[in-house]
Amino acid sequence: MNSINRRSVLLAGLGAAGAGALAACSTGSGNSSAEPDLINPRGPQVAAADKQRRSTGKVHEATLTAALAMLDLGGGVMAKSWAFSGRAPGRELRLSAGDTLVAEFSNQLPNKTTTSIHWHGIALRADMDGVPPVTQAAVRAGTNFTYRFVADTPGTYFFHPHVGVQLDRGLYAPLIVEDPREPLSYDDEWVVVLDDWVDDVTGTPDEVFAELKQGMSGRAVQSPRSSSGDMGDMGGMDMGGGSMDGMSALPSASGGGMPMKFMLMHSDSALLGGDAGDVKYPYHLINGRVPADPDVYTAKPGTRVRLRIVNAGGDTAYRVALGGHKMTITHTDGFPVRHQQVDAVLVGMGERYDVLVTLADGVFPLVALAEGKNVSGMALVRTGSGSAPKSTVRPAELNGIIMTASQLKAADDVRLPAKKADRVHRIELTGDMAAYDWAINGERFDMNDPTANPVLVEEGRRVRLDFVNDTTMWHPMHLHGHTYQLGTDGPRKDTTIVLPKKTVSVYFDADNPGQWMLHCHNAYHGEAGMTALLAYQA
Repeated sequence: MNSINRRSVLLAGLGAAGAGALAACSTGSGNSSAEPDLINPRGPQVAAADKQRRSTGKVHEATLTAALAMLDLGGGVMAKSWAFSGRAPGRELRLSAGDTLVAEFSNQLPNKTTTSIHWHGIALRADMDGVPPVTQAAVRAGTNFTYRFVADTPGTYFFHPHVGVQLDRGLYAPLIVEDPREPLSYDDEWVVVLDDWVDDVTGTPDEVFAELKQGMSGRAVQSPRSSSGDMGDMGGMDMGGGSMDGMSALPSASGGGMPMKFMLMHSDSALLGGDAGDVKYPYHLINGRVPADPDVYTAKPGTRVRLRIVNAGGDTAYRVALGGHKMTITHTDGFPVRHQQVDAVLVGMGERYDVLVTLADGVFPLVALAEGKNVSGMALVRTGSGSAPKSTVRPAELNGIIMTASQLKAADDVRLPAKKADRVHRIELTGDMAAYDWAINGERFDMNDPTANPVLVEEGRRVRLDFVNDTTMWHPMHLHGHTYQLGTDGPRKDTTIVLPKKTVSVYFDADNPGQWMLHCHNAYHGEAGMTALLAYQA
């Protein structure tokens, strides 16, 4: 792909994945007006499906404690947050495909806070998915819960809470399921966890959400301004570094404008189709470290390393590049793709990418540019002598060939067999910043009544979901308990970017009975209501 048409091809691909198939099948939700009977997440169908998983018989035991922790983010930045066993990211869990994970979870959070663990991307049994109150009761403070499931699909995953906006604290950690017949050849691995950080620096995620829920009414708003949308000169664009310049105050009902502490203005990205995010973050972390005091990966020149990149952020997509190197994408969301050599990759919240890199001699920045926000996270790769670059470095690769999932193809051995969809659901993404009323099909999800408007599927059927984004913002749409395929030959994923005013069609086989969340993985959009329940009919 050449530099002249790179962006036009990228944007067309992001918005039109599966568009050809969209016209080929009938549309409609398929929901009945009668109250449906749903398979219980703890029902016999779930147990029967679980027995079909390929198991090694080996058990991997882990103890996870969620508690208040004082975290050292580097550079003298300390933050009192919540974390697993006193660190963020939490300690990596690693097992082999087919092993059973037995995780003894202890909730020691303050103020009687309830929580849970969701195993993001894993197609596991429904009663272990960690979504209160749908699949389990919330784990009360001072109590324990044991998660036990077979992890039969190799890949790069992570885990985090599924209560409120707790994801945007320090409660996350990588989960790596190794392939015992690994086809890739490499010398080492480096797990790279990206995160946008606010907790105990400028406020808490709950305070962020409280401000966002008030919407734009009566708040400072952006003055009209033009933007070329060109991403070539990052220094020449105001893309939202937290400045209040160019904003004026609209009168509120009580008179006067209300200042914004957390709401981000001027965040604009051509790659994301416009508005890039809602939240001003003071720091962007790689492996829990600020750019001024980065995490360092050390190896010898010529080392072929597999980077497992995880975006655990709440509101930020990252454009990731390693200065002086090209990367070869091998997997996304745990599943192999036809290899693609690129300069950078765009990673939405909840997405994961595996890439191979052969390291040169020297010191190189791994930069995660907060897309549309003109700030970044940074780690270092050191294979030889040399001084570290500035923490604000912008490698040229960030503006080279930039890959998104819509441009990838599934590897032959994981592509879904061709089959017409038995059930088609139109999943309209609705809402706006004015009222902060994010929803699916115009309905805000209510955790107090989770089965009110289910997206119904039947076991054994091929299902197509048409994500129709009616909003002016992008949304990373995540489906629990399954992987879907983008279009008819795109990559297998569980989280995908849907651009504003675009439609993305995905396919999956309904082979994991239970009740599953389908939601935007922007922590604040999902909590505001852009969530639905995908449920198997009994």
